[in-house]
Amino acid sequence: MTVYKTSAQVIHQIEEELDEDEKEVILFLCRDLAPDLVTKLDLRDLLCTLNEKGKLSSAGLAELLYRVRRFDLLKKIMKTDRGSVEASLVKCPKLISDYRVLMTQLSEDMDKSEVTSLSFLLRDYMGGGKTHKNKSFLDVVIDLEKVNLIAPDKLDLLEKCLKNIHRIDLKKKIQKYKQSALGANYVNGIPASLPSVGLTKSGYDLGLKNGMSKEERPIFGQHGISTEPVKTSIQECEKSLPQVASEEYRLKSQPLGLCLIIDCIGNDADLLKDTFISLRFEVQYSKHLITEEIHETLYQVSCLSKHRDYDIFVCILISRSDSENIFGIDQPCSGFPLHQIRKFFTGDACPLLLGKPKLFFIQNYVVPEDHKEPNSLVEVDGRMSHNVWRPRSPTGALLHQEADIFWSLCKVNVSVLEKFPGSPSFYLRCLSQLLHQPAERRCSLLNLHIDLNNKIYDWNSRVAREEQYSIVSEHTLRKNVFLPCR
Repeated sequence: MTVYKTSAQVIHQIEEELDEDEKEVILFLCRDLAPDLVTKLDLRDLLCTLNEKGKLSSAGLAELLYRVRRFDLLKKIMKTDRGSVEASLVKCPKLISDYRVLMTQLSEDMDKSEVTSLSFLLRDYMGGGKTHKNKSFLDVVIDLEKVNLIAPDKLDLLEKCLKNIHRIDLKKKIQKYKQSALGANYVNGIPASLPSVGLTKSGYDLGLKNGMSKEERPIFGQHGISTEPVKTSIQECEKSLPQVASEEYRLKSQPLGLCLIIDCIGNDADLLKDTFISLRFEVQYSKHLITEEIHETLYQVSCLSKHRDYDIFVCILISRSDSENIFGIDQPCSGFPLHQIRKFFTGDACPLLLGKPKLFFIQNYVVPEDHKEPNSLVEVDGRMSHNVWRPRSPTGALLHQEADIFWSLCKVNVSVLEKFPGSPSFYLRCLSQLLHQPAERRCSLLNLHIDLNNKIYDWNSRVAREEQYSIVSEHTLRKNVFLPCR
């Protein structure tokens, strides 16, 4: 049988790019193709062996990359794209069974504590023994397959255990798989990993304060740190089920996502660009925009199709402002409301970011009221989508249009720009430093922001009042956000 050297080279390139978790998933997906080899060979050797046996075509390799959401490698190595692979999966036979794809989807949606609970429940069926806390969900599935407790047509036990750990959303995925009949075509095999969520208006409206207005002025404690509690979110799989607080958003795409930086002051863009590039973001940045250009940039970025392939979005905006509006470099001739920034990226306005975390870090240099020209502000209407489509998770549950948002707004008197010309924002400098923490100090976004608050608190205790920073942070995140280490 002919051995295609070019394909071997492609296999080597792909294996070099994949991380260990992605390799584990691909090995699992390939178990039906070579059940006698998959446990004996590493990924590169296995793929080469399948290739030599004529079981792995270029389309098959592309499908594997699609299943682990490495759309960057589809373009870089396979010279194709997500849309082409999805079209091929509809028209042509698939390499991977729907059952294997379903198991990897369930794996993506489960955290370690849930896998441990699942493993414990299965002791009654697998002869007891110790619970393996470090096993992945796919490891558990393999163990069940070995003793014939799970198979493509034998999923009742798994359904029962998922119900017992209160993951009704995952149980429904299995039921949907059963109803589809195993031979049905499979389209878009890796949807966003979203649990079934109920978000009520009263509990999840982002009443995000602009920080300084008379009507909605936040309560500040000593040294200007907001004492309002950060809003937390509750995941609901069914009514009256306990909160699941240990889940993480999936952040594995390459790049992770787009980081938009708009710096109308000019002191911070370069530092922030380097920071987020090192965190594997695609960075788009602009300096010294007028207000209309800020508005246009936000709109254009919200319409980008590449959000489909990314797992997260970050927006950083540095500008002058008053209590309610931001200005471009044409200040004080025009401005638009602070709260409008996030509206470009809500579920209604930007459906490609539905279910994905959207992080906003805003540094505003506040211009006192008596330094503005009267009636100088013009509110700019956002070009939002006005259709009746309502965003839904893959399980069918309605998602609040402002779910999955983290908002951090920092303000300081504009006089610091004159007192310290060319100096970066202390708030953004600390944020950059915290994002560069070593791996052993990696923490969630919310905990990182607590550390940031502490640094601001310490700064405010040592400087004059006009140099003090104040932060208001609120969120509607449904899971933890763990940004990668540098």
